[in-house]
Amino acid sequence: MEQELSPPFTILAPLITLTLPATDEEKTRLGGESEQNFIRLEQTLGVKLLTRNPGITIQAEDEATAHRARIALEHMTQAIKTGQQIPEFYLEDLLNSSKPANGSDPSGSGAAPALEKPILMDRYGNPIQAKTRGQAQFVKVVRKYDMIFAAGPAGTGKTFLAVAMAVQALEKRLVDRIILCRPAVESGESLGFLPGMISEKIAPYMRPLYDALSVMISADKLREYSEENVVEIAPLAYMRGRTLGRSFIILDEAQNTTVAQMKMFLTRIGVGSKTVLTGDESQVDLLDRQKSGFTHARSILAGIEGIGQIELGLEDIVRHRLVREVIQAYERDGVKG
Repeated sequence: MEQELSPPFTILAPLITLTLPATDEEKTRLGGESEQNFIRLEQTLGVKLLTRNPGITIQAEDEATAHRARIALEHMTQAIKTGQQIPEFYLEDLLNSSKPANGSDPSGSGAAPALEKPILMDRYGNPIQAKTRGQAQFVKVVRKYDMIFAAGPAGTGKTFLAVAMAVQALEKRLVDRIILCRPAVESGESLGFLPGMISEKIAPYMRPLYDALSVMISADKLREYSEENVVEIAPLAYMRGRTLGRSFIILDEAQNTTVAQMKMFLTRIGVGSKTVLTGDESQVDLLDRQKSGFTHARSILAGIEGIGQIELGLEDIVRHRLVREVIQAYERDGVKG
């Protein structure tokens, strides 16, 4: 009797296939840079996403997995329809919420994590929003408190997000003007040797604030605001003797204030104003080892009602990925400044 041979292949169960409608533009925004969002979905949920044909096709080995992927994509689609980009931390929370808990619905169709609307759209039509979990917390703290101390390394978006929230407050008429200032502290250079009048000498110190504003406001509108003192950019020394009411005030590079300068600045705040102070305590350029007014104020004002504090970390750096690596390398070598 001849022995029956097994076929040289394995018969696989048919894949579950679902298709979601999506335009090419929506697929681009959902996928993110180099389609990293789609790759993350595939790896985490164990599905295959096909985007070359109309819509987005989901292939999975079982109905529950396909359903989890569909729910995740639907939540992501709702997010981008409000103007959002899909930040990595939101996708992580969304995928965690899609996992079925013990004894729960295996489809994992839980509620989507909260994702706030963009702070505003920049002059090019791109959303300005938190890109990391720390930045999202920063935005919440700024909205909640009237005085905020925000510490963190370079590249974490402290100044940029603060300026965006100032512009939003001005557009919503929550304040009458924006005041942006920095201490004109030298970092290896001398103001006295720079050419030009005092306004020209301080211009390089104010440039980062102009750069942030220029992304959000057209050149003509910014010029109009400047001429009408609706937007003012000035060195910290110009704040002495003033009372700043109904203003959104940002003190950038606050780690380079002395204790006396910080007291002067904080006592300028008037009724109806909001103040954000940003600083990187690893980059203090004060001479003669003077104590940073930013560090001192964070310490003595901690716990006072109405004052918020937030600290961003290396995980919140949103510049080129190498910036984080550079900072870590210098820290390992003992260089803090």
